[in-house]
Amino acid sequence: MPIHLLSSWLHRRLYHAHPTNLLLTSYLATILIGSLALMLPAATGGNGIDPIDALFTATSAVCVTGLIVVDTATYFTGFGQAVILFLIQIGGLGIMTLSVALFQIIGKRVVFQQRMAMQEVFSHAPREDIYALIRSVLVFTLAIEAVGAVLLFAHWQPTYPWPEALFKAVFHSVSAFCNAGFSQFSNNLMDERASVLVNFTVGGLIVLGGIGFPVVYELFQRATGRRNGKVSLQTKSVIATTVGLTATGALVLLLSERSLTGTLGSGQGIMAALFQSVTCRTAGFNTLDIAGLNTATLLFMMFLMLVGASPGSCGGGIKTTTLAVLATFSWSRLMRRKCANLFGKTIPQETIAKSISVLVFSLAAVCLAVFLILLLDPDHGARISGNRQFLSFLFETVSAFATVGLSMGITAALTWSGKLVIILLMIIGRVGVPAFTYIIAGGGATKGVQYAEENMMIG
Repeated sequence: MPIHLLSSWLHRRLYHAHPTNLLLTSYLATILIGSLALMLPAATGGNGIDPIDALFTATSAVCVTGLIVVDTATYFTGFGQAVILFLIQIGGLGIMTLSVALFQIIGKRVVFQQRMAMQEVFSHAPREDIYALIRSVLVFTLAIEAVGAVLLFAHWQPTYPWPEALFKAVFHSVSAFCNAGFSQFSNNLMDERASVLVNFTVGGLIVLGGIGFPVVYELFQRATGRRNGKVSLQTKSVIATTVGLTATGALVLLLSERSLTGTLGSGQGIMAALFQSVTCRTAGFNTLDIAGLNTATLLFMMFLMLVGASPGSCGGGIKTTTLAVLATFSWSRLMRRKCANLFGKTIPQETIAKSISVLVFSLAAVCLAVFLILLLDPDHGARISGNRQFLSFLFETVSAFATVGLSMGITAALTWSGKLVIILLMIIGRVGVPAFTYIIAGGGATKGVQYAEENMMIG
């Protein structure tokens, strides 16, 4: 097909595509290209990689998850790790964000569907400054990643030759800010458990990448005097929920893992608990042996993973705002109140219904995924040792759906069918539940037929 005809066809498809389909297509295309790049001999030093493992790794990178089936540090060459880093950065920022920014730089017109795709990703309400928001996202991302890389380089430069130290610093800074959890160390960051600089730099990058670009943009505008008035409900709920979950997670981990402070010392134990509380919601880095934690700890970590990050961020999960809405709605019903009020604002019924739908779909997706993995892999008991096999699979699926990346060590032992299930979960988690349900069910809701009402007993 001639180039001009292909260009015309692509333009028509781009113009008529729904923003949700556009987002999914962009992710799938990037995953495919990344998989092919990881299968090149230069990426593995000629050792080769199974196609399903290349697909899994590329999906994990683009969906900023961090689950791995091969050791990133030893299996991939510098070129292969650079490919993974590139996929993480693209996946974290979003393919549509980069394409819109590139079109603006070269002076090419951005079609309406691309603008709508950006609207769905970065804003809960129509806004005229969507281009300014996207530019701010790019500048903020690169600036914060650069600061993180400088701090990490200062830590690793005395240990490694400066080119290697610089690459490790950039890799981990990008991976942390994009909430990916990929590491160039075989045991992740467990050897850096005592480093205050690494813990707080990586933890800070994770938080900044996980609270959502709209929140950061609003706070920046207020700090520079460009925006006045009351702080938005979304910003208040995101900050309050993030702080509450982080503090609660650290406290629960310290109470559940009572030997933590005794083994590591009070200071290092508290720092490890705080770091793990931050990272298990969005990123997937670990300074503790996840498989060695108590069952109670792992159960609460699954709750934190399921909640995940905030809307418009690099992380997955049902989102902190969904938890805030559901908690507010449940409390209002317990108090026999007609409206669900949060920070002096009444939450619309449509938002409450959407939050409930997101939670139900998310739980259903995780349960179905666990069922399929166990059904399609009846011999898992012969390959996966230990007496917590079901917990391991459940933990893996929650981590994949929430694009967290923590694992109890069973990822590499999954069969090809199990890997496909996890791949699908990671894509759903990155695209988002509302967007994925639109792809399945189609456009706006129809009125349908309304029959006579009849009450039922509940509870």
